[in-house]
Amino acid sequence: MSWRKERGRAERGYHHGNLKEALLQAALGLIAEKGAAGFTFADAARMAGVSPAAPYRHFRDRDELLSSIAQRGFEQFEALLTQAWDDGRPDTVTAFERVGKAYLAFARNEPAFYSAMFESGLPIDANPTLMAASERAFAIIRAAAERLAAMAPPGIPRPPAMMMALHIWSMSHGVASLFGRGDAARRKLPMSPEELLEAEVLIYLRGLGFPTDRRPGQKPSGPPPVPPGSAPPGAPSGPWGTPK
Repeated sequence: MSWRKERGRAERGYHHGNLKEALLQAALGLIAEKGAAGFTFADAARMAGVSPAAPYRHFRDRDELLSSIAQRGFEQFEALLTQAWDDGRPDTVTAFERVGKAYLAFARNEPAFYSAMFESGLPIDANPTLMAASERAFAIIRAAAERLAAMAPPGIPRPPAMMMALHIWSMSHGVASLFGRGDAARRKLPMSPEELLEAEVLIYLRGLGFPTDRRPGQKPSGPPPVPPGSAPPGAPSGPWGTPK
């Protein structure tokens, strides 16, 4: 994102009477330059070319301005993840891999939105509109996790979909925040962030007993997982309880 380009866009928007949009674009430019905590309400007004009092026509304070940016970010994030998931087509694993790549792409291509969404320190549960936008985005990850959980082989305890979704979200967010950023805070890797996330999720699914070495219609290349019923009597059935 170009800070100067966003500033010019904000000023042009204001002169056409769209002060709210000008302030949003000005704040995005400041976040891209200084981070979500690195600017004031007055900075946003100055960037938009208006008086310090002008932003109060649309926003109660800086937090409300940041909340509006974070909400817009979650809406774009939801649209991107929805397109990547595509209702699990052509198969669950392929669609799930696309979701992971889309997550990393958003962090890389929209660092200002990503920072407002996850690094601004906003009390998200205090803003129902922002909370709803974030939950809709997370719902895509949960839908993918539900499909993955349904793929548990016979005899393997099925993990709770919500727990899987939270684990997968944590992994995706960790890789994105550390290695997939689109700003100067990105750490270097001897591999791509996409490769790192794929390997991490693969290890996770294998730990749950999922046959990760195949796609629908393909036979597993290795021996099938040993069902819990073959374990000695009294042995624990798995971390998620007995199979259903």
